[in-house]
Amino acid sequence: MKIASWRGTLRFALIVAALSFLIGGVFDTSTIFLNRMHWYFGAIIVLIIVIVGAFFDMLGLASAAAREAPLHAMASKRVFGARRAISIVRNAEKVSSIFSDVIGDIAGVLSGAGALAVSVQLVAAIRLHGWHEEFAKIALTALVTAVTVFAKAVGKAIAIQTPGPIVLFAGRVVETFDVSWKRIRGRL
Repeated sequence: MKIASWRGTLRFALIVAALSFLIGGVFDTSTIFLNRMHWYFGAIIVLIIVIVGAFFDMLGLASAAAREAPLHAMASKRVFGARRAISIVRNAEKVSSIFSDVIGDIAGVLSGAGALAVSVQLVAAIRLHGWHEEFAKIALTALVTAVTVFAKAVGKAIAIQTPGPIVLFAGRVVETFDVSWKRIRGRL
């Protein structure tokens, strides 16, 4: 690689690291709220966090695995979101880094922390003590870890097998937000 290319890569990596630090700090404070709610609400939130992490991990891998040619054919037919999908594929390195490494990994860490908070609430609700208490905490966090790995594995398999529709979906979402933003700005 050329020096200028390395500089751009390092600059992007530093921005991603700073972004993950901020996002991680903000989202990790949410475990404070998990400590104060009933365990079943916390369990639902942890499940949502796992699904979001797996989804963004899938989007990151799909952006790297997708090919441009089918998206160009769709863009020539003016398929909604196809042009945005092309830009996602062209920037696959950055998209994959942000979606998989930042959002996906932070969701994984947060789901583990959330599982611990939920396990503490669950143990208090069913009044376990001694080694039963510790076993329940370990079992619940291990279960969340297994569910997270399972969800990410399924998402990655889907992303490898059908990256085009996934990237087109992401392109449509981005295009929808862009059109909505333009409409909102037009009214102001």
